[in-house]
Amino acid sequence: MACVDFITKVHTSTKRNYVERVVEYDKAECAAVAKLYGKDYWDGDRKYGYGGYRYDGRWRAIAEKMAQHYGIKSGDKILDVGCGKGYLLYEFTQAVPGVEIVGIDMSEYAIQNAKEEVKPFLTAGNAVDLPFPDKNFDLVVSILTLHNLYNYELRQALQEIERVGKQDKYIVVESYRNEEEKVNLLYWQLTCQSFYTPQEWEWFFKESGYTGDYGCIFFE
Repeated sequence: MACVDFITKVHTSTKRNYVERVVEYDKAECAAVAKLYGKDYWDGDRKYGYGGYRYDGRWRAIAEKMAQHYGIKSGDKILDVGCGKGYLLYEFTQAVPGVEIVGIDMSEYAIQNAKEEVKPFLTAGNAVDLPFPDKNFDLVVSILTLHNLYNYELRQALQEIERVGKQDKYIVVESYRNEEEKVNLLYWQLTCQSFYTPQEWEWFFKESGYTGDYGCIFFE
């Protein structure tokens, strides 16, 4: 298991007003709406989530770095757990022509509004019960998804990712290293259920039998 950073540059490119999130809006009401993972979360007002999640090419460099790091080649199978609208999977097809892609997300809205080129390869489902055979994918990724699960669901999801992956797996979660980052995370998040430091995350991964790599993003 190794801590590998592919997405900090993308994460820090977005400006966030942490205090506004809790003083300008009813945070509890916004979180309740966000956890429906419908139109409001993806393409509604920013207070409910992304504020309009549209393709802008930001995931291309990440896909290229991941493909190079894990030696992805034509014919390899990639699974994205929590694929959203499929933008990362699309970029994998551009970075490595000939790869086979599969995405799963609990949001029916995200699947229905996914990038057209990858929509046929996406399905609605839950990370705790992946409908795929054992050791079926050359690379399994899950970006900014698993922290939205309760700890008992998180364990199941990690075990499922381990089960369906042949070897390479990569997970990114939200985390904090100090009290300031913890407060910022609590202010900003809408759907997060699991709040852990990097050390706690690594402990949880090991306890669940997960052997892949991971990355953390922080709210500085």
